[in-house]
Amino acid sequence: MHAISFIQDLAVIMLVAGVVTVLFHRLKQPVVLGYIVAGFIIGPHTPPFGLIHDEDTIKTLAELGVIFLMFCLGLEFSLRKLFKVGATAFIAAFLEIMLMIWIGYEIGQFFGWSTMDSLFLGAILAISSTTIIVKALNDLKMKNQRFAQLIFGVLIVEDILGIGIIALLSGIAVSGTVSSGEVFSTVGKLSLFMIVALVIGILLVPRLLAYVAKFESNEMLLVTVLGLCFGFCLLVVKLEYSMVLGAFLIGAIMAESKQLTKIEHLIEPIRDMFSAIFFVAIGLMIDPQILLDYAWPIVVITVAVVLGKMLSCGLGAFIAGNDGKTSLRVGMGLSQIGEFSFIIAALGMTLQVTSDFLYPVAVAVSAITTLLTPYLIRAADPLSHSLAAIVPTRMARVFGLYGEWLRSIQPQGQGALLASMIRKILLQVGVNLALVVAIFFCGAYFAERIGDFFSDWVSEVGQQKAWIWGASLLLSLPFLIAAYRKLKALSMLLAEMGVKPEMAGRHTARVRRVIAEVIPLLSLVVIFLLIALLSASMLPTNEWLLLIVLVAAVVAAVLWRWFIRVHTRMQIALLETLGNHQEPSEH
Repeated sequence: MHAISFIQDLAVIMLVAGVVTVLFHRLKQPVVLGYIVAGFIIGPHTPPFGLIHDEDTIKTLAELGVIFLMFCLGLEFSLRKLFKVGATAFIAAFLEIMLMIWIGYEIGQFFGWSTMDSLFLGAILAISSTTIIVKALNDLKMKNQRFAQLIFGVLIVEDILGIGIIALLSGIAVSGTVSSGEVFSTVGKLSLFMIVALVIGILLVPRLLAYVAKFESNEMLLVTVLGLCFGFCLLVVKLEYSMVLGAFLIGAIMAESKQLTKIEHLIEPIRDMFSAIFFVAIGLMIDPQILLDYAWPIVVITVAVVLGKMLSCGLGAFIAGNDGKTSLRVGMGLSQIGEFSFIIAALGMTLQVTSDFLYPVAVAVSAITTLLTPYLIRAADPLSHSLAAIVPTRMARVFGLYGEWLRSIQPQGQGALLASMIRKILLQVGVNLALVVAIFFCGAYFAERIGDFFSDWVSEVGQQKAWIWGASLLLSLPFLIAAYRKLKALSMLLAEMGVKPEMAGRHTARVRRVIAEVIPLLSLVVIFLLIALLSASMLPTNEWLLLIVLVAAVVAAVLWRWFIRVHTRMQIALLETLGNHQEPSEH
């Protein structure tokens, strides 16, 4: 009977969703909005009676919809895109998220809502909807214009920061408090996990997918992709992070595969089905009475979303050096909330820390701002002309001078090349150190289990710690050596730039040599202190520690060239994976 009830519910959902979305397509409105309306029509709060009987199963399917939405968002994400978006995306996204979280929190407090409701409201308002914006720009045939490319950049950064917000909110909801130390700890661990997952994933997953693709079986490739997706989500949940994070990350890893286009083609129908159920499930939860009771907050929040995002994103784009017209178009194009907001609202309900009214309020605000999006994008040009006409000449001149000043301080020629080299070296050092820290974290995390496994051979706890710490150090040697060599290259570059012959005279070469040797050695000392701090739980006694470091130094000296070759092969493999697949087209 349960199976028949479920099939009946699924049939009702798909039939009503199909009819409503066809109608919305004819009316040239977003299909996502049609799904929500379909859910509202068949929901338990809509008279004369509810058509859905097995809501729990539908909610489970809706969670699959969240996974596929975030997975496909990851597939559209690209590390190269992130590096190309420049200052505009980072400044606009940071400014928008900080301002909107503050505005949402203050609105919640103004209406007398709880601290957790206010905090989640701020997070709900912080992230714009990638699905709705891309669809609107496609429909308006504007996606290739410069402001649209800037919007895509902001959305990429928003997606990454949104994952961080979900992780932070999960931690805050469990602990019930917000402390700066906890925030930094959560952000640090999350960043470390993302870096390590991306590096290791990009080294392994595209090669596995390339091997499976050789069999030229769509079925085999699809099953492998789904297995990797759900398996990685499970791993992330076991590490006490959000399933949403896992889906996004494995999607971003697969985005570097040569099989990306085929994967997108295979996964698209599954995503469409489950995301349709997700949005219909959102509509099922809308209670018209709550919307009437909270009509005034909905209006206030809608106005806050439109004006707040217009101001924050527009200001961020202008600060980054864009002209007023482009900045305004960026701000007005990002003035809505969507799928990420639903995920955050659902998180609050799942963790049972937010009130029942918050979800329907978020859906109502999203529906209104979604309807407004195409009109806001179209209105950007006329509004910019109107503002330009009323802005005083002196103020317009100041704005123009600011843009010229920004362009003048950009490094040119050799300066730009040096800045690019320094950024590249620092990035490589950061990635290598992240992998080192991850190895020691894993050692500390599994220390007790490893100790139990080897207890028959090594019974003394101190010796067990020494073996685990020593093994972690040996595994880290290729990355430590690589970090040392990169730091030495950076030191030589800085010494060459900083120590001029007119300053040091005949001692120039010697001073440069000293700087090039001292900075990497000091950096290594700092790195070892950091490692000792992070692995304090499995740190051996001083005698064992000294012995391990001496053994590691001998191994490094003997196998130096071999470690360099191993690391170089890994780096080449990583760069080949990042550079060899075609850039996906915007959807």
